[in-house]
Amino acid sequence: MRITRTYLAVPAHRASMVEKAAQSSADAVFLDLEDAVPPAAKAEALAAAIAALAQLDWGKKTVSVRINTIASGLAAHEAATLSTARRLDALIIPKAEHAIHIRQVSEFLNAHDPGQRIELEALIETAAGLVNVDSIAATGGRLRALHFGVGDFAASIGARSTEVGESPPAYAHPAKQADGTYQTTALDLWAYPMMRILVAARACSLRAIDGPCGAFRDLALTSGLAQKAAAMGFDGKQVIHPGQLDPTRAAFIPSAAEVEFAARVVAAMHDAQKTGVGAVSVDGKMIDYANLRMAERILAMAAAP
Repeated sequence: MRITRTYLAVPAHRASMVEKAAQSSADAVFLDLEDAVPPAAKAEALAAAIAALAQLDWGKKTVSVRINTIASGLAAHEAATLSTARRLDALIIPKAEHAIHIRQVSEFLNAHDPGQRIELEALIETAAGLVNVDSIAATGGRLRALHFGVGDFAASIGARSTEVGESPPAYAHPAKQADGTYQTTALDLWAYPMMRILVAARACSLRAIDGPCGAFRDLALTSGLAQKAAAMGFDGKQVIHPGQLDPTRAAFIPSAAEVEFAARVVAAMHDAQKTGVGAVSVDGKMIDYANLRMAERILAMAAAP
């Protein structure tokens, strides 16, 4: 499976930013032809993406291009043009709302990439996309990952958000106390769509990538939102600035304490298997095969380069 803990987004027509992205420590980069590119610069951005894929040293990064939507009328030409780029790993389909969108882009690629070398990743960023996420995830074929497009999703449902990726401050529960005052508890508006996307991805053996933290200079918020996504089980998170790479990557790497405990769980369960026992105690906690599977995932995450 690809390692995409940090997925750096960069406008394809901004050459200096693309070069810095190629040189960065990001696990993955996507060159954007969609929202980060004004309409008048779409052709320029596509040409720049082709040139960057051919000329820059991307190392071991996963390199993707976010094409424009099916509705834009540009996706077919972009997919066909990009299909011959040897350094391209995947196309990201924005505002994916139906399984047919995935199949259409796959068909655009088939003429030049019949071996399905180029993968597809779907951005779930509208109410319709979330309603249909299960069928989108089950499309199969080239599809390898689901992304949560939190900014556009907020607009789609009419959320009164102030920062991309941050739950609206007013989304909170006021509870009346015994003395007549109120205590307000902040709620997370994005927990539901994130879990829907995560479950759909896991059911179909896809990677799940969380959307970005728009407040890129706020590294505490960047870290906190990444830790939430990692704790839920996401494989990685989009970032929109190189400064977000380190705190985001750190969130997806298990701590030394987590790794040490996971290793002891695996060792204890392996010893238990030899004696025909299905559950053992580790540090006063009852451990069984579910714990073993969780521990093995932690160790796999820790071992990733």
